[in-house]
Amino acid sequence: MTEETITLYQAIGGDETIAKLTRRFYELMDTLPEAKNCRAIHPPDLAGSERKLYEYLTGYLGGPPLYTEKYGHPRLRSRHFMAEIGPAERDEWILCFRRAMDETIEHPKLREIIWAPIERLAFHMQNKDEGQ
Repeated sequence: MTEETITLYQAIGGDETIAKLTRRFYELMDTLPEAKNCRAIHPPDLAGSERKLYEYLTGYLGGPPLYTEKYGHPRLRSRHFMAEIGPAERDEWILCFRRAMDETIEHPKLREIIWAPIERLAFHMQNKDEGQ
């Protein structure tokens, strides 16, 4: 008997869950007053941002490498360098992502596994300090 390994992408529900997660993330960013700084560094129409995050997370969690097939290596920090991301923007992004994840990924252990690297990524994306 062989054991089958599944990816996080499969474990959370695949395409449907990633789509729900990214949709909810940007809904929260667009509507929460406490996410206003993060929202302000995004384009007025969030559809392109939502699509790119969906593509990135799909591959990141073990699904099809949609983002890298279209755009190459993510180089996320350099791709976001034109946006000033300070502690407020970082923390607001974290708030929206955490809440979206809590609302769309059912299993607490899976959320925990996904959360640690996502939070590290958010801190990595910060490119300015408080008051800069």
